[in-house]
Amino acid sequence: MAVWDDLVGQDRVAAQLTAAARDADALVTAAGEATPAAEPMASSKMTHAWLFTGPPGSGRATAARAFAAALQCVSPDRALGGAPGCGFCDGCHTALVGTHADVEVVRTDMLTIGVKETRELVRRAQLSPAGGRWQVIVMEDADRLTEGAGNVLLKAVEEPAPRTVWLLCTPSLEDVLPTIRSRCRLLTLRTPPVEAVADLLVRRDGIDPELAASAARATQGHIDRARRLATDERARARRAAVLKLPLRVDDVGGCLKAAQELIDAAAEDAKQVAEEVDVKETEELRAALGAAGTGGRLPRGTAGAMKDLQDRQKRRATRTQRDTLDLALTDLIAFYRDVLALQLGSQVALANTDVRDALERIASGSKPERTLRRIEAITACRQALDSNVAPLLAVEAMTMALRAG
Repeated sequence: MAVWDDLVGQDRVAAQLTAAARDADALVTAAGEATPAAEPMASSKMTHAWLFTGPPGSGRATAARAFAAALQCVSPDRALGGAPGCGFCDGCHTALVGTHADVEVVRTDMLTIGVKETRELVRRAQLSPAGGRWQVIVMEDADRLTEGAGNVLLKAVEEPAPRTVWLLCTPSLEDVLPTIRSRCRLLTLRTPPVEAVADLLVRRDGIDPELAASAARATQGHIDRARRLATDERARARRAAVLKLPLRVDDVGGCLKAAQELIDAAAEDAKQVAEEVDVKETEELRAALGAAGTGGRLPRGTAGAMKDLQDRQKRRATRTQRDTLDLALTDLIAFYRDVLALQLGSQVALANTDVRDALERIASGSKPERTLRRIEAITACRQALDSNVAPLLAVEAMTMALRAG
């Protein structure tokens, strides 16, 4: 299985990355053989910084990790003309599972990536590869860099170490500083076809074909959400509850109640993450500080470390709540998109065929203009949440707007 097999519906991107991996392999091989005529990176399909953009669920991080694995490929087939990225050799395998010494994958469950964390990455990027090939930094959430962190990263991208490659993933070009994107090679991924996502779920995850098709259709090609919807009963229950909301906003009381339930569901998600992760993190830190057990007192001078952990956990809970709300709002937009398709007589496939009765009821009771205003209200709610508006106020304003149409 090649490293590109999980890159769904992105044949053009896979071809570009394969060509770059070939040139990267030739550069390393030539350097190892001390060949004077080694091709410089400037005239190669390979470069030191890449920017992967595309809509949520398109597989930006998957593409970056696959490319990182191809750069570390040590398959003997390369000497016979085979493309790097076999998926079986030690370099590919360890890069894909996250244990390769020269591949650092950066993802965050916080709201932002700060200056301190970025400086640590920049220091690592200056090191020579332990395995003699490439030092690869995969930043899956480059859009979460603060302005200060972006400026720190800019210096490393401007003056890269000879064997360091930066792979930055963002939803769009506007999510990174113009000075950074101007120094990166751009790769734009598209939303993968629903059929291709369903096939992946069946082939790789062993999911029932009917359930896989339903999950892929409901998430409109978002790979990670489709997998979660197909494998998590709680996710399916939450989605079903969200899709009932348009039928519950007939009066002010219903609007306020629906808004509160959305907020409560998001808070419950954050609580579940806390139960699974926070307790373990706290106990591990207490043990490291010499205060193992619930009754042990922290040694003098270590309270600051515990407070830092609690602050990180609080920020993670905030992001979890916002992510859950954003998923719910995305489902609502898909619902009204289907309503609009019915009102306009469009032939596009519906995403929410499992609630077609509700779609037809809303479509017959309003006009396309009202549906568009409702979609705009949901979009405005997402923007308000991004701007740190109190979640309950933002969602209440949205539900009232859905009622007014």
